[in-house]
Amino acid sequence: MARAAVLHAVGDAELDLRDDVRTVDPGPDQVKVKIKATGVCHSDLSTLTGVLPSMPPTVVGHEGAGIVAEVGERVTNVAVGDHVVVNWTPDCGTCPECLRGEPFLCMTYVVQSFSVHNFTLADGSPAYGMAGTGTWADEVVLPGRGVIKIAEDVPFEYAALLGCGIPTGVGAAINTAKVHPGATVAVVGAGGVGLSVIQGARIAGASTILAIDPNEAKHPLAKQFGATHTATLDDLEEVKGLLTAGAGFDYAFEVVGKSAAITTAWNSVRRGGDVIVVGAGAADDDFEMSAFSLLFEGKNIKSSLYGGCDMKRDVPRFVDLWRAGRLELDGMISRRIRFEDLNDAVEALKGGDVIRQVVLFD
Repeated sequence: MARAAVLHAVGDAELDLRDDVRTVDPGPDQVKVKIKATGVCHSDLSTLTGVLPSMPPTVVGHEGAGIVAEVGERVTNVAVGDHVVVNWTPDCGTCPECLRGEPFLCMTYVVQSFSVHNFTLADGSPAYGMAGTGTWADEVVLPGRGVIKIAEDVPFEYAALLGCGIPTGVGAAINTAKVHPGATVAVVGAGGVGLSVIQGARIAGASTILAIDPNEAKHPLAKQFGATHTATLDDLEEVKGLLTAGAGFDYAFEVVGKSAAITTAWNSVRRGGDVIVVGAGAADDDFEMSAFSLLFEGKNIKSSLYGGCDMKRDVPRFVDLWRAGRLELDGMISRRIRFEDLNDAVEALKGGDVIRQVVLFD
C-alpha cells in the first residue's frame, strides 16, 4: 500500500490524502521508485484548478526523487537501489521530436498517461498519475526512460528540485535563450521558477538581471539568487530607462503563465531582443499583438518547455553546478513538510509566499 494525494475532480477544495493506494506492477520497460522527496510546484496547483489537463482520479505531483525498488527486464539505464530524479517528460527516442534532438517536446509517454493508469484505489478502480508520474505518493511506477540516475550523496530534497523547477528555469536561460555573457535580462515573476531563471542568467554571465514582481516581499530573495535590480510593474519603465537608457533588455522571460505577463516581457525587451515564455498559461488566455510590431520591432518570441532540457544531459550538469557552488538549491526550499501537510502546502502555494515546499517521505 502507498500513501498518495488523490484529486477526484478538478476544483475539489482538498486533496484526498490516502494510505490505501497501490501501484500497478511494473512492466518490462518500467521501474518502481520509492519517492523520498517531492516538490510542491505551481504546475501542481494548475492541475488542481484545471489549467493543466489531467485524468481524474489523479495522483498529483511531478517533481520528485527517490530510490529504484523494482526494475523491468528490459530496463538497462538503472538498477535496484539507484538514486534517481523523476523526468516527467521522458523521451521515447524514436519520435520525430526525439530524432530532431528535442526530447522535451516528446509526447509519447504524456499521451499514454491519459489512458494508461499507474495506480489503483482500494476498490480496485484505476487512478492516473499527473503527467504520467504522481510523485505526491511514496511509490510510483514510471517508464524506465523516466528516471535519471544521480550520485547517492545528493540529498533527495535537492534532487527533487532537479525534476522540474531547476531545469525549467535554469534551462530556459541556458538552453532556450542561450543568454550570453554581459547580457541584460529581465525576468517577469519571481516565484520558484522565476528565481531559477535568475540563477540561470547569473550562471550564464548576464551583467544586469532585473526581477519584476508586484510583490516587493520577493525582491530581496530575487537579489539573493542573482538579480542585480528589482522593480514592480509601477516603476518598471523608470527602472528600464535607468538600466538600458530606455532601449530595453536583451532578453525578457515570462514566468507567470499569464498573457498580461507576456505583454510585460514584450515591452521590456529591446528591438531585436528575445522574449522567452516559461509560464504555463491557460488555454483560453490569449496573447495578442500587432503584426506591424512583430515584424518591424524585430523581436523574437520563443516558448521554453521544460527549459529545453535533455534531462539525461542536463541533470548531471546541474549537479556539477551545485557541487561547484554556482547553483543554489538549499535556499530554494522554503519549507520541508510531511505528506499530511499537503493540503496546507497547496494553500500556501496559492498565497504566493513560498518558493518551494518539499515533502519528505520516511
